[in-house]
This record gives sequence, C-alpha cells and structure tokens, in this order.
Amino acid sequence: MTDPPRFVTAPEHVRALDFDHVLVLINYRTSNVQCLLPNAAKLWHDAATTGQLTTLPPTLSTRLLATGFLRPSATPTPWPAPLPAKSAPASWGSAEHTAGTIHPAPSPGTLTATAALAAVLALTRLGPRSTALHRITTVLARVASTCRHPATHDQAEAAVRAVRRAGWYSPSRTACLEESAATVLFLASRRLSATWCHGVAPDPVRLHAWVQTDDGSPAAEPPSTHAYTPALTIGGHHQHQL
Repeated sequence: MTDPPRFVTAPEHVRALDFDHVLVLINYRTSNVQCLLPNAAKLWHDAATTGQLTTLPPTLSTRLLATGFLRPSATPTPWPAPLPAKSAPASWGSAEHTAGTIHPAPSPGTLTATAALAAVLALTRLGPRSTALHRITTVLARVASTCRHPATHDQAEAAVRAVRRAGWYSPSRTACLEESAATVLFLASRRLSATWCHGVAPDPVRLHAWVQTDDGSPAAEPPSTHAYTPALTIGGHHQHQL
C-alpha cells in the first residue's frame, strides 16, 4: 500500500468559492464539483495556508485527492484562499426567473452563429464528456487572445440571440455552456471580444455560464444572473492584464 503524501496543493485549474454556509470547489480540468459544509470548509482553509495533508481527516483528503481537487506536493505549497462569494436570501429553491421567448426565424448572422455552435458541439465530442469543459475553455482562451476590439453591449446581445436562434434547430444539448461559448466564437469571427464567465450561485448551489461586455453587463441575461459569482472568466479586458 502506498503511503499517503505528506504535502498537498490545489492545482491552478481548481477554483473555490466561499458562500459562508457552503464552500464550492470546481475542477475545470475534470468538470468535478464538490460542496463542503462549514466544518469541512474550515479544514480546506486551514490546509490552504499550510499545504499540510495532515490538516485534513483521511476520508476527506482521500476523496479530494481522488477527484483531483488536491494533488501531492514534494514540499509545503499553500494555495490561494477561496474567493468570497455573493450570498443570497433563502428562497428554498423557489426563486423566480424571467422567462424569455426565442424567435427562431433566420436573421443576419444566423449562418455564422450556426457554425460557431457546431464548433462548440464538436468540441464536446472530441473526447470524454468529463473533460469537455476543459477543451472548451482552452479554445476560448486561445480565441480571446486574437481579439483586440471589445464588443458593444448591442453587439454582444445580438450575438447571443443569433446563437439561441441557431440552437433552436440543434439536435444536441444547447444550454448555457454551449450558448455562451458559441457567442464568444461568433464575436471572434468579427474580431470582437467579450468576457466569458462561469460562476456559481447558492440556494440551491447551481452553475451558469454567460457572456458579458467590458463594463460588466451580462448580455441578453435575466437579472437573476447577477446572483452568480464568477469562478472563471476568459477574454474581454482580462486578456490585457498581463
């Protein structure tokens, strides 16, 4: 039997968001999501400051290592503290969300949107489903580095709506991840950039992906999107912060 490692660290592709009542871990390499209740969350905080595996009980450490949220390290390697996340009033999972109407009639940009959506759907099928998010974010990061002109809010909203019209005819799953990624590709085809966001909201814990402009305004999204705390952002003005 292999002895457990003495030291651990959290990989760069792992994000942690702290909602006080729950700590949400997201592994952007494997798409795994883990929720830690306050007691376990405190242990994660403690381990992050020391890099010591002994900070964590065996059951928790074994699970976090097996699911890739932690990895062995030769030396103590502390990692960043979790991001403070937006809390939300209790709704018992019954919060209301604005319903929208999709107009499937073709319009300018529909062909480009269809090609962008097809590219994203192809990415999800190039390998295991569990690593589809990693493949998509890798492509989005590369595409974002080629765009230097920020999209206006009207341009971003028009792109989102064009992709949603294309998704109306898609035989495959077309949800927020596929829509938002295709929107970034659509805008990039016109040398325009926007910020792709992936975040978490509490009560209940849920994930969402969307596109926003450089001023931080979500494009073609309901007000409920503001309840999400971004865990990962790609593109827009972020690409210039080097």
